[in-house]
Amino acid sequence: MPPLPATSEATLYAALADWLQGRIASGALAPETRLPSIRRMSKQRGVSIATVVQAYRLLEDRGQIEARPQSGYYVRTSAAAARAGNAPVPRMPPAAPQPREVEISSLMSRVMAEARDPSLVPLGAGCPSGELYPHDKLARFLAAAARQDSIGLTHYRIAYTAPELAAQLARRALLDGYSLEPSEIIATNGCIEALQIALRTVTRPGDVVVVESPTYFTFLEILESLGLRTIEVPAHPVDGVSLEALEMALEQHPVKAFLLVANAQNPLGCTLTDEKKRRIAELCADFGVVIIEDEINADLHFGESRPKPIRALAVGGDIVTCGSFSKTLAPGLRVGWIAGGRLTEKLRNTRSICSMSSPAVIQQGVAAFLASGGYDHHLRTIRRVYAGQLQRMSGAVLEHFPEGVRLSRPAGGFFLWVEMPAGVDAIRLHDDALAASISTAPGPAFSARARFKSCLRLNCAVAWSPRVEHAVATLGRLAREQLQRPSPP
Repeated sequence: MPPLPATSEATLYAALADWLQGRIASGALAPETRLPSIRRMSKQRGVSIATVVQAYRLLEDRGQIEARPQSGYYVRTSAAAARAGNAPVPRMPPAAPQPREVEISSLMSRVMAEARDPSLVPLGAGCPSGELYPHDKLARFLAAAARQDSIGLTHYRIAYTAPELAAQLARRALLDGYSLEPSEIIATNGCIEALQIALRTVTRPGDVVVVESPTYFTFLEILESLGLRTIEVPAHPVDGVSLEALEMALEQHPVKAFLLVANAQNPLGCTLTDEKKRRIAELCADFGVVIIEDEINADLHFGESRPKPIRALAVGGDIVTCGSFSKTLAPGLRVGWIAGGRLTEKLRNTRSICSMSSPAVIQQGVAAFLASGGYDHHLRTIRRVYAGQLQRMSGAVLEHFPEGVRLSRPAGGFFLWVEMPAGVDAIRLHDDALAASISTAPGPAFSARARFKSCLRLNCAVAWSPRVEHAVATLGRLAREQLQRPSPP
């Protein structure tokens, strides 16, 4: 084997990773090939064990290899990725310029009730597998926080935000290249409460709010509960929201707010370019529209660095940023947050009305976990897992679903948006799948106008197993049967 180029220890691991990636590209290391163990590679190449660990981790981040428990490192199979990359993407819906009242709660009540049924294969609701969370490590930090602040367990902390949590969020924002003041950060009970606080603060019943189409169904549930009307602006599976349709909506209607996910959108998984984010900020500032940005999936990006929120690129206007650790760290802790610049005091007042007390000890425990570096280590792991799960799910859908299926190409998160041939009814498929003990999220749930009748969103945060693969094959069979035996008009 040729020696690695002479270089510093700090860059030696990158040279080793590049050399191995070249071997993979040339075919010398075929898919499913097991790489030498870390200790063996260290001896073969004459480098330290730490260098090999860093090189293998870099190759994981690049999607070239994967770690398999109790087995080692393997070259990833590229066939599924190649097929998914060549598959057509779902089509963008036409613009719907007129405001509409939202009526979606009955459908979503069914979907969410089914998601809680442990007997079903959970391909519907966005619930990651429990084993992906760092339970034991996080529990130690929570226990330490409880010992240090026992009063926090027995007393009300009115609308409390732990200074430690605010400081950690501000520090992370600074590392990502933008400013977030600790004084403007308000802790909430999850991101859903943060979004409700934002909407309650800047709108009144009957007001118009713009959303993407498709959009996260819980957004629609919140809008319905608050008596708000919505305009759906079409979003492309890769490029995201249409600026032309957004500008038209702002010109023609008295829009109060634009509610969106700019990074790893739900359900499409797309991430907006910085230029598009900047233009959205300019448009909304020109029309006096408040941007409410949900950042819950941004830490689950698949790129080299975390994508910036809209507020990092804006030069004016009101932007409310909402976030949470529910999708990344621990859903049950319900630690979310909201930051709104000059709207902060109004948001704080609304927060005190929505829920009087905040879990002080939990916030402190999460802050300590962030400060330890444990959160970033955890993120590196689950980003690789989710990218691999999406690849596997895409390959399985292409293998089992009817010909002509279209797939999204997520830039982050763990959702796959699937558009099936026009003869497939997603709600009928949802009902048929339930009979086979499979839950799904049908496309009409992601639109106030019940669009996307042949689409569904698949949850790829479920640990891949023969049971999951069989469920995907069953969905494909049921979809093909619909095409063979269409339902009566």
